[in-house]
Amino acid sequence: MHGIYVPSSGPRSWRAGLADPGRQWREGRSAFELAVDWEAARKSNRGLPPAVMRVVDSVDALRDAKVLIAFPEHKVSLEGGGHASQTDLWVLLNAPAAGLVSVAVEAKAGEPFDQMVSEWSKGAPPGSGKPARLRQLLGLLDLDEGKANLCRYQLLHRTAAALLEAKRFGARHAMLLVQSFASPDDSSFNDYQCFGEQLGVDARRDELVMAGQRGGVELWLGWLSAPASTDVAVRADARRPDGEG
Repeated sequence: MHGIYVPSSGPRSWRAGLADPGRQWREGRSAFELAVDWEAARKSNRGLPPAVMRVVDSVDALRDAKVLIAFPEHKVSLEGGGHASQTDLWVLLNAPAAGLVSVAVEAKAGEPFDQMVSEWSKGAPPGSGKPARLRQLLGLLDLDEGKANLCRYQLLHRTAAALLEAKRFGARHAMLLVQSFASPDDSSFNDYQCFGEQLGVDARRDELVMAGQRGGVELWLGWLSAPASTDVAVRADARRPDGEG
């Protein structure tokens, strides 16, 4: 997808990209907390929230990575038509050792990962683009359909978005980073862990794990238990009504 982007003027800029701002833009919900956390980090040298920085720096290849660009509610087109994969935040990092890293950040605050792949693909009508999309996702992730059916569809297409953007920008690394603002968020973590198992890795809390090469791109998976930002000024700005200066 060829996009034209404008700079963020603060966390309220993120609100405009939501499908249902009235429902999703609330303190304590994932969209609000993600915007506040990353906007507060803009003041830092590397542009990463402290909790994200710690997990990134735990991997030698990614240590000292800095944000080059970050796009809230970034859409990545997939085959089969229909909705694009709308990533809560897509970030392009530059790490001294690894070079460019494409990161799809999926925020959660107790919200589920939506349908299982088996439910999503069941009963697709004639002419549906779902079979073509599923073939693309399976190819990108090097998964067979049986394993994919055990996973949540959102995890497949969000990871695929990170891989596709890595290819588009010439990055050798891609990452799915789940940033959970709920504790302990066991249900969503169990789904994430099951997804890791199908990719052949033991996915754990607050760790990055290498999930191997997918189409020439090194894939990382990460789950981060993230506290809400304590930046009072940024939180206050996020709560102000639209149009208020």
